[in-house]
Amino acid sequence: MAYPEFLETSQWIERPADTQPALQGAVKADVVIIGGGFTGLSTALCLREAGVDVALVEKDFCGMGASGRNAGHLTPTIGKDFPTLVKYVGKDRAVEYARFADRAVHYTEGMIEKLGVDCEYRPTGNIITGLHPRHRKPLAEGADLASRLGVGVAFLDEAEVRRRNLPSHVRFGVIEQAGGHLHPGKYVMAMRQAAITAGVRIFEDSAVTRIEDTGSPVTVHTASGSVTAEKLVLATNAYTPATLGRMRSKVFPVRVTLFRTQVLTDEQWRRIGWEGGEALYTAHEAMENYRPQADGRISGGSKFVQYGYGSKLTTGYLPEVFAQWREVFARRFPEIPDVKIESFWGGWIGLTLDFLPLHGRNARGTVFHAMGYNGHGIAQATYAGTMLSDQVLGRANAEVELFRRRLIPLPPEPLRWLVVKGITHFLDRIDNKVDAELAAGRF
Repeated sequence: MAYPEFLETSQWIERPADTQPALQGAVKADVVIIGGGFTGLSTALCLREAGVDVALVEKDFCGMGASGRNAGHLTPTIGKDFPTLVKYVGKDRAVEYARFADRAVHYTEGMIEKLGVDCEYRPTGNIITGLHPRHRKPLAEGADLASRLGVGVAFLDEAEVRRRNLPSHVRFGVIEQAGGHLHPGKYVMAMRQAAITAGVRIFEDSAVTRIEDTGSPVTVHTASGSVTAEKLVLATNAYTPATLGRMRSKVFPVRVTLFRTQVLTDEQWRRIGWEGGEALYTAHEAMENYRPQADGRISGGSKFVQYGYGSKLTTGYLPEVFAQWREVFARRFPEIPDVKIESFWGGWIGLTLDFLPLHGRNARGTVFHAMGYNGHGIAQATYAGTMLSDQVLGRANAEVELFRRRLIPLPPEPLRWLVVKGITHFLDRIDNKVDAELAAGRF
């Protein structure tokens, strides 16, 4: 069987015509940042506003990683889900995290406006969709608890779903009122251009080979050069364990697959409805996401995840997963059996065991990090720039303090592989039972 086009990077980005030169020779700066995605670029912009001399080192080109590959949902989701978050950290702290996530969304909206970029942003909110009766109780109770605590969510019953004319697989749901969806490639490339304009020295095609950080200053080495600086920022998210050999006990990468359809006709869109263009993601344990694109396609993905032994970055060409997605898409959108998936791509999400991001520094105050956004990185990684820049500049930041917590370390291999595979297998069994009952109409 012939499979749709597989994209090594994504539909959103391509190598920029003004790719910045690779690092050559010995360079000095006030701060060196490793990673040219949302986290690194946002941090660089904040530091430049404070007059800091910044050098940014990127192994490919800025936006090549998760920032240019993701599904494009700007969402205030934090933690696995709100009820689980409350059980884990208590009501008061869960509310603080939810408010943090809202602030991250609004900060990102402000960044989009500041950049003046048309990244196709639609502030539609994001709807967690219930497909099966067993989804109803956790969604309804979670929404009730969250709204009573002042979190910006609301339960959508069957009547409201019908009023919104959402796709037929949606029975009920919960709307996260902040956020929406956007074109992540246009957004990250606008950040890249803003950083260049602001005077950030960006070195692309410059993979890091070694870091010297046992004292001060810190030196970052590549194959053809080095950057020496007083402070280092690690902004490499899921790539950190595999490419830098760091944070192995705290964050691990999983690969997700995404897709886009062919362009739909007006008549095909009429069959679906979905006039509000809301971003959707299902209430499965391993969720599916869907959204309309500005060019008339539907894009979506996630659900099927791969973990590579030793936190290695796994392959993305997965014909068996592509076939599974064809089947899932046909079940979710039975109104348009004549619409085909056109292409697939994917990327790596940085996961943590408690589904909360990591923010911190080393004991000497010379190396700082922000990562582990658990699939919600557009907002949280953008906002991390303010948190990292404050730490680098020695400023107090309440957001950083919010994420100081005792972490359960990931076990070493082969236990880590067994733990990750055990968790994913358990969650898949739950979802598979739901999907089997949906397919058979037994509920």
